[in-house]
Amino acid sequence: MKKNWFEKKVLILGLSKSGISAAKYLSSKCANVYITESREEKAEDKELIEELKSLDIQVEMGGHTDEFINDSYLAVTSPGIPPKSEIFKRLKEKNIPVISEIELAYSETGKPFIAITGTNGKTTTVALTAHILNEEYKAEPCGNYGVPPCDLLNDNELDYFVCEVSSFQLEKSNSFQPQIACWTNFTPDHIDWHDGLENYFNAKAKIFKFPQLPAFAIFNGSDERLLEFSKTCTSNVFLFDKKVEDNCCYIEDSKIYFTRKGKTEEIISLEECPLIGHHNYQNVMCSIIVAKIEGVSNENIKKAIISFKVPEHRLEYVSKVGNTEFYNDSKATNPESAIVAINSFNDKNVVLIAGGRDKNTDLKEFCESVKKHIKTVILIGEAGKRFEENLKQNGFENIIFEETLQSAIDKGLSLNPNVVLLSPACASFDMFSGYEERGKVFKEYVLSKV
Repeated sequence: MKKNWFEKKVLILGLSKSGISAAKYLSSKCANVYITESREEKAEDKELIEELKSLDIQVEMGGHTDEFINDSYLAVTSPGIPPKSEIFKRLKEKNIPVISEIELAYSETGKPFIAITGTNGKTTTVALTAHILNEEYKAEPCGNYGVPPCDLLNDNELDYFVCEVSSFQLEKSNSFQPQIACWTNFTPDHIDWHDGLENYFNAKAKIFKFPQLPAFAIFNGSDERLLEFSKTCTSNVFLFDKKVEDNCCYIEDSKIYFTRKGKTEEIISLEECPLIGHHNYQNVMCSIIVAKIEGVSNENIKKAIISFKVPEHRLEYVSKVGNTEFYNDSKATNPESAIVAINSFNDKNVVLIAGGRDKNTDLKEFCESVKKHIKTVILIGEAGKRFEENLKQNGFENIIFEETLQSAIDKGLSLNPNVVLLSPACASFDMFSGYEERGKVFKEYVLSKV
């Protein structure tokens, strides 16, 4: 329900994309907006801060002062602020409620949200779901992918917010109630952030429980933990990647089928899907269920899937150089994500480029997947030695070290494999500003070889 923001003091935590979006929206509704950022001001912040001040938005950098915090009606947090941060303790002591930017947007619109969460696959599923819905409606990807949902609040033609939601955002969302909520998978990640695996699970599980219960809940039926959890959810539950009696989407004989109310329909064959790998077929099935719930025709669902382009850095086909295909999976910043990409290639000579800043996660399953699907591993970055030790302990010996990503590409190409796959299983900050820059460098250097 929309609030009257007139002259209410609202504190925005963090000079982030979502925080700026919330600040501009609230300022347009005549709230008194204060942005507080812990980091020091940089030269590149100057123009943005001047713009915000021209909108009567107050900004402080380098700490959180009582002047900004005191008497705030509520605080809107950025997803990058850890739950244990001192600022949250101070706000709790002053009885100032904290919400996410997603919850703010939800409370300010009567239009339905489709929320997609999970450890991996969120972005592709959000992009594909919006792409399919746009065949018959107007849907925008938002949240962690696309624009902050507050940027869309003035779009009167919008039918659906298709929102990628992280565990960080869900932890600070207490009344967010999407029409449809999807959980793509669950594997260990962000454990330090949430202070344990169960806290990470519970942060994601919130939107599938009362009082945030969605009308429709979609779960990965091949994920045992999610399958068990789905049995406790009192929404109208659908499963993907598992054939059950009703309300499901599954693969059989290399085709994707959808079943509802006793009626089974063939949607598309795997040959027609532009995405590769079983994990991507799961993303497709999840999106199909959303589209079917919203009444999109089978013809338009199939048409949209065929025309879909994979988001950048997510098992993205780059080019073919000679006999070798190059794939950019720079977004694989943990072993679980890399395993998904590695397992997408069967019966091919594959060179894997891995390494970067180590997250010190368990590598046993990663090593097992490498042994099954990879011929050569080229290691780069700080994590190289630990990855080498683990691979050798698990019986994989065909390992090469390279100093740079470019030299790794050159070495991979010289081996004349069918595929060179960049799927680092690590963060990028030892060599790059983020996975986006790592993927961009990879693509530009590969394309220079064509």
